[in-house]
Amino acid sequence: MLIAFFISLFVLMFLGVPIAISLGLSTVLGITMHEVIPLETVPQRIFVSLNSFPLMAIPFFILAGNLMGAGSMSKRLVNFASSLVGHFTGGLAMVAIVTSMFFAAISGSGAATTAAIGSILIPAMVARGYKIEYAAANQAVAGALGIIIPPSVAMILYGVAAEVSISDLFIAGILPGFLITISLLISAFFIAKKNGYQGTEKQPFPSIVKAFFEAFFAILMPVIVLGGIYSGFFTPTEASVVAVVYALVVGLFIYRDITIPQLAVVFKDSAISSSIIMLVIGAAGLFGFFIGINSVPDMIYDTISSFITNKYVFLLVVNIILFFTGMFLEGGAAILILVPLLFGTATNLGVDPVHFGVIMVVNLALGLVTPPVGIDLFVVSQLTNLSIVRIARYAIPLILILVLDILIITYFPPLSTWLPSLLK
Repeated sequence: MLIAFFISLFVLMFLGVPIAISLGLSTVLGITMHEVIPLETVPQRIFVSLNSFPLMAIPFFILAGNLMGAGSMSKRLVNFASSLVGHFTGGLAMVAIVTSMFFAAISGSGAATTAAIGSILIPAMVARGYKIEYAAANQAVAGALGIIIPPSVAMILYGVAAEVSISDLFIAGILPGFLITISLLISAFFIAKKNGYQGTEKQPFPSIVKAFFEAFFAILMPVIVLGGIYSGFFTPTEASVVAVVYALVVGLFIYRDITIPQLAVVFKDSAISSSIIMLVIGAAGLFGFFIGINSVPDMIYDTISSFITNKYVFLLVVNIILFFTGMFLEGGAAILILVPLLFGTATNLGVDPVHFGVIMVVNLALGLVTPPVGIDLFVVSQLTNLSIVRIARYAIPLILILVLDILIITYFPPLSTWLPSLLK
């Protein structure tokens, strides 16, 4: 039964069947072959998987990010970041990285961050003499910050799947996000120095102040959302609703750059994105129930513990698994599939649940820029009309930097656990 279940799952995924359908069909096949579980369990478990208050944060954060991206938020953030770092060697590459960090704290999505910032900065970088392949690769990797810097949809999914505090996960992602940002900034400087990419004219202090106030309401959003969560004013789910209201007020009445026809498009796109994620969550919940009732996680733990007794070796194996998984699966789907399989083994070996969540998320952020299914690569490919192969060649040095960052995050747990410990 289990053999038929896993073979059908991998065959369907190999054939390109959407992951939610692959999970659902293979699990239904396994249930029909099971001697005890009735088929009526399928809709029941899907409903139970979706009947979760924290999951309501996902459609609201998606909507908030789309609302902020529909107006001039991204352009204002670009101008502010440019006033801060644009004059350095490789300044525009740094602007792409810093702006992506800012926008990540709004969108919670790697693809949204890449699209919003890349549409502005890739043409600007090319106009300044940057190779278009490098401009695209730099933006794709910077966009991966979208699922690391809180609020993060991937962290919400992990928190629900592993029953870990989403607030702790959000704050745990801050320092790893800064580490990756700084490492990318350093790489941008040296790549620019090697290729002769010059910065823009240094902005006087009054211009920096002006750019800050023009972007003030965009910068204020993550402060309100995250500050409200950590101060105890509202839960992450309530924070997502606050983010939507704030984005509407800013876009409609303060910046006045969102029209009613635009709102209809934003609501439609957000509904489609949310429904796709929810479909995956429902199917993954059914999958998790089936492998749980058949003791698959226990089998995995018994197998791994028979030859791996050191948690550091286990984490290395997990990183390798996640690296290859991220090459073929979208991050949210990978989390929902792998958490039921790996989480129990990790906790049994003494890995902190929050730290393990950060390890999973940063690995799957790397998956956004590794072919053949790197979502961010597809986004910049559409923006530049370049093949993914051409972009990926220039992304390799940046991917290696992310791999080094992941190893630091993996083997230096306080980077993920120190800030959450301060709030307890």
